[in-house]
Amino acid sequence: MSDQPLVSIITPSYNQAAYLDSCMRSVLEQNYARVEYFVVDGDSTDGSVEIIERLADQYSKRLKWWISEKDLGQADAINKGFRKASGDIIAWLNSDDLYLENAFQKIADYFRENPNIGLVFSDVISINAQNEIINIMRYKQWGLKDLMAFNIIGQPGVFMRRSALEAAGFLDTDYHMLLDHHLWLRIALKFEIGYLNGCLAAARFHPQAKNVAQAALFSREAYQLLEWMQISPDMSREFNKNKRMITAGAHCFSARYLLDAGMGKEAVKDYFLCLRNHPPTALKTFHRLAYALVSLVFPLEWLKKLFLGIKKTRAVYNDACVIKEWWNDAE
Repeated sequence: MSDQPLVSIITPSYNQAAYLDSCMRSVLEQNYARVEYFVVDGDSTDGSVEIIERLADQYSKRLKWWISEKDLGQADAINKGFRKASGDIIAWLNSDDLYLENAFQKIADYFRENPNIGLVFSDVISINAQNEIINIMRYKQWGLKDLMAFNIIGQPGVFMRRSALEAAGFLDTDYHMLLDHHLWLRIALKFEIGYLNGCLAAARFHPQAKNVAQAALFSREAYQLLEWMQISPDMSREFNKNKRMITAGAHCFSARYLLDAGMGKEAVKDYFLCLRNHPPTALKTFHRLAYALVSLVFPLEWLKKLFLGIKKTRAVYNDACVIKEWWNDAE
């Protein structure tokens, strides 16, 4: 046990009682000896505090600290946890997401075998409110240039060395949607990042999730991040080397979320801006451009249901990743 790195996990939460028990158990019931867990609740009024209190009593050796108070948003809440964390490996898990079985052991082994890596990310399962698999978000061995071009990695599958987090700095509270990607960029600027093939976590998509409920705001922050890369002394040199590809990536990312928000015309405009800046980037997501164009004629909701149905079928029948279900305590 003594040579196992300590894993620190932070969960920010606000009025997520429907999923909080499952989320917390996916951390507390990991088959890994050295875990410290912190829960930062934003003064919830839906019964979340009672769930935290119950699990704090049951898992007092692992749930080291929790609080329920008003905060300045998700970044502020997570930073509170970062300040408490003392682990060699640090991550956060939002209160509607889950870790899969043996995730911490796999991460500890990966960091031990790759001492030069400052951040590691895995594939991530997409699930709905009923714990059904609806998609698998797959990635590749990406580096700084790829992240700058808005190749987005799933936050629940990301783990950081403490040294990398401290060198890059904590989350920027000016970001509310792309706060994670902003941090990954700052880490990738200073450290190598690694890809662990396979799934370590599940991200939940439901109507109240911010990537669903506030999709249009992702577009706004993509351009905020693009501007930051141009003026940041550390980033500007890398940005200028790949300006058109990175700009195209921002347009493509923006278009995707605008489309999810039902803003078909705006999405089509962004997709064509992507095509004008860097055709190879646009061609990678040509199916989405076609989807955006068709949405101008046919009802978007009907198309979305068809698209998600196809993805769900592929995920269920063609992937070896398996979810462990953490059911709510019957008590």
